Amino acid sequence: MEETDKETKKDPKKAFYFSLIPGMGQIYNGKIFKSAFLISLEATAFLFWKENRDNYNSFEENNLPLSKNSYLKKRNKYAWWIGIIYAYSMIDAIVDAHLHPFGYLMKSPIRKEEDKEVIYAD
Repeated sequence: MEETDKETKKDPKKAFYFSLIPGMGQIYNGKIFKSAFLISLEATAFLFWKENRDNYNSFEENNLPLSKNSYLKKRNKYAWWIGIIYAYSMIDAIVDAHLHPFGYLMKSPIRKEEDKEVIYAD
């Protein structure tokens, strides 16, 4: 029984350290597709931020369709998205690690003390 407990538990502290690199916390928890999705979101937000930063910095040299202020607003918006996605990824990895044994616990028997009857949670 102890081996299965060790296999089903993930350390939230390790998940935090892994999550410092975007997507690695999800990989630690075994959520490969979620990791790929979060990494692609982070990369997309970064690329849009970089594009708007470059457009803002070289506005006078290029003939761009929007105003300079529009590129500044878009750049800032994507900078916020980078931070939000990063923070979400970290929180998600920690919560997943903390709740990892939940499925196993729900399938394990619950014993009533008074009559020693075994009840299985569904």
